[in-house]
Amino acid sequence: MTKKLISFVIPAYNEEDCVDQLHVALDELFAKLSKYDCEAIIVENGSHDTTYQKLLAIHARDPRFKILKLARNFMTDGGMTAGLRYAKGDAAILMCADLEDPPETVLEFVKKWEEGYLNVYGVIVRRQGPWLRRLNSRLFYALINILTGGVIPRAVSDFRLIDRKVIAAVNSMNERTRMLRGIVAWSGFKSCGVKFNRQDRVGGSSKAHTMHVLKLALRGVLAFSLVPLRMATILGAFLSVGSFVTIVILALKFIFFGVPFPGFGSIICLTLLLFGFLFILIGILSEYVGMIFEEVKARPNFIVEEEVGFGQH
Repeated sequence: MTKKLISFVIPAYNEEDCVDQLHVALDELFAKLSKYDCEAIIVENGSHDTTYQKLLAIHARDPRFKILKLARNFMTDGGMTAGLRYAKGDAAILMCADLEDPPETVLEFVKKWEEGYLNVYGVIVRRQGPWLRRLNSRLFYALINILTGGVIPRAVSDFRLIDRKVIAAVNSMNERTRMLRGIVAWSGFKSCGVKFNRQDRVGGSSKAHTMHVLKLALRGVLAFSLVPLRMATILGAFLSVGSFVTIVILALKFIFFGVPFPGFGSIICLTLLLFGFLFILIGILSEYVGMIFEEVKARPNFIVEEEVGFGQH
């Protein structure tokens, strides 16, 4: 009987201190998954260190580890998108190269997959790292959960198993503003979560800085929610009604009590306030227009410079 194939899709950006330990950890995991054939697709995401050279050495020792070298850094979602296009498995595991995602959790993913779940995602219970980084993450997940109407669950990570059906659905979506955890959740396949604790990085430094997290949060909210536009409409209606009521009250005071309108200072303050709101709304609109601009250009989500270990693809 032919074994099922599980493809591990792992983007790596400047991970020279991690890839050797990643190989050891996955080799041990593959032994535990002896019922399945396993392959690892390491997406070298435009690194500036010796990550690629180390990956070549790993592939020479272990052909199950295949390499996609991208022309530049296409970020985590671009790297995972590239790996999924090349994945031939009946299921794919998405994880990070720094081993913050504990490989042993994959055993639970596979168990849930065999029970019939097509999207088994990791739910982070405890994080490592500085308090500001942990706070950023909590705020990000809370915000995107609320603004997407619960489409993206709280504390869900990219670390997950997805079935071949989900892979095919994700690969059919060519949108440029990509947030894979949102795309997979939106697809609606039978899903469940598996709780796990984030581990310390085995080497190197985190690339998830505050500005990166904020950019990811903004992209996720705009790509999966119209709430910002609706908030703009509600705010505009509220200010219009408030301004009209204020004008009527001031006019009545002037007619019946001879009270003059407030001076220029009040008018200027009110004008500046309204202009501030106006530019915020224009900023929200410009973000959506920018996303439309990216979609219209239709540039690829990744560019592959070299393929190692794939044979004829």
